[in-house]
Amino acid sequence: MASPTKNRTRKEIISNILIAAISLFINGFGVYLTIRASIGAGPWDVFSIGVSKTLGILYGSASILISFMILGIDIILREPIGIAMIIDSLVVGKSVDFFNHLNAVPVPKTIIGGILMILLGLTIMGYTSYSYMNAALGCGPRDTLLVGITKHMRNIPIGAISILLLATATLTGYFLGGPVGIGTLICAFATGPIMQLAFKTVGFEPTTVSHQNFITTMQIFNLPVKSFSSGSISTDKGNKAQEEK
Repeated sequence: MASPTKNRTRKEIISNILIAAISLFINGFGVYLTIRASIGAGPWDVFSIGVSKTLGILYGSASILISFMILGIDIILREPIGIAMIIDSLVVGKSVDFFNHLNAVPVPKTIIGGILMILLGLTIMGYTSYSYMNAALGCGPRDTLLVGITKHMRNIPIGAISILLLATATLTGYFLGGPVGIGTLICAFATGPIMQLAFKTVGFEPTTVSHQNFITTMQIFNLPVKSFSSGSISTDKGNKAQEEK
């Protein structure tokens, strides 16, 4: 059963937007650590780094480009789009660029050091995923893509679709020059369990969160929006009442 709806007032939405933005910025530091470990980046990061090398742009710019491409697919699949999804697309990649610019952490000198750095990065990502998901303003575009494809391919398990997406991102990134190594395998297979452990330690169950879509958020702020009967930007009957308040 989903938890009571959050973000019913402008003050609560603004507060949760700030929580989501700060959480995702720190999440970017976790991503930075997994890349800085220099023993192979995570599957999606292999793709982003490959695109950045091919186009001659920063990692963060490549990440934003890929995120908005995936966001477009999410909309086509008629998945719910929340404002935190847009924040995710913009903040995480540029956070990585920020820490790269600072040269915040030295490159580990041993493989063991690299593995430990990746595990630390994944742990940071796990806890920050909790705090931004708990804001109930939407999930990341890649997670939404996984859910959307699974809904349209009901005969294929979500685990198999996840592996297919990660493999596609890794192979494409590798051929574009992205770094693949033992770290890629660690990220692919350890991210889920570490995230589940982080959620368990704070007593968080993501399936109980009812995420607010972008249109509903805009209506609460009395901004003009166009309603659609179904899909990624659909609204419910309670939105008009919330707008009038």
